[in-house]
Amino acid sequence: MEALAAWQYLAIALIFVWSGFVRTSLGFGGAVLSLPFLLLVLDQPLVFLPIIAIQLLIFSSWIAWNGHRQLVAENGGRPPAEGNIDWAYLWRAMKVMIVPKLIGVVGLLTLPGHVMTSIIFVIVMVYAVGYVLDRPFRSNSRWVDALLLALGGYVSGTSLIGAPLIVAVFATHVAAHQLRDTLFVLWFILVLIKMVSFLIAGVDLQLIHQLWLLPCALLGHLLGERAHRYLVGSRANLYFRVLGAVLILVSVVGLLTALR
Repeated sequence: MEALAAWQYLAIALIFVWSGFVRTSLGFGGAVLSLPFLLLVLDQPLVFLPIIAIQLLIFSSWIAWNGHRQLVAENGGRPPAEGNIDWAYLWRAMKVMIVPKLIGVVGLLTLPGHVMTSIIFVIVMVYAVGYVLDRPFRSNSRWVDALLLALGGYVSGTSLIGAPLIVAVFATHVAAHQLRDTLFVLWFILVLIKMVSFLIAGVDLQLIHQLWLLPCALLGHLLGERAHRYLVGSRANLYFRVLGAVLILVSVVGLLTALR
């Protein structure tokens, strides 16, 4: 990213503010709802994925720990009987996801960049249509659960955008008050695997760019905390529909650019 135009740096900074906002306000989506915009600025997934991965490690652990501290404070300084994380279901899900996750990591490092970009935009468009129609993925079958988790693990391995598939399953098995922090622990584990693969493959982690992009994500995180408190007590269907419509538009433009 050393030879970009000024407008590209500004656009990337704003997108990372957006990424931090979405991640914190929704509990997921920091990658799936920002990567399409980033690829329109610079069509190189392996430039942005290490930056997103490091930020996920930082903010997911921060939010999950803050959730634990808040429960302890509300319980008079003692750990509550039921924590903010559903560890039992988390480990059950990881047993299904771990192998597809590793396969997806290999796919990212071997597929051509334009092919990976096209796959990302197609996946995002499918998710976005579900948002617009107010019919997000929901699972009511053990076998469908396993399939969605496996697909989510694979997509997470390829591009870190498997969250919508994974959330569809977790939302039906994890209590609402534990869902957000449980997901953040899951993201931490999945992203840690991704980071190990980056290090083994010698991928540039773009650490120098974290000096200016991490504060951008922090700003989005602080705004997202306020939005999360608002969304918890309000009906957010319109929000998701507008978001889905924008993602469809961006994905169409991105696919046309990649195919050209």
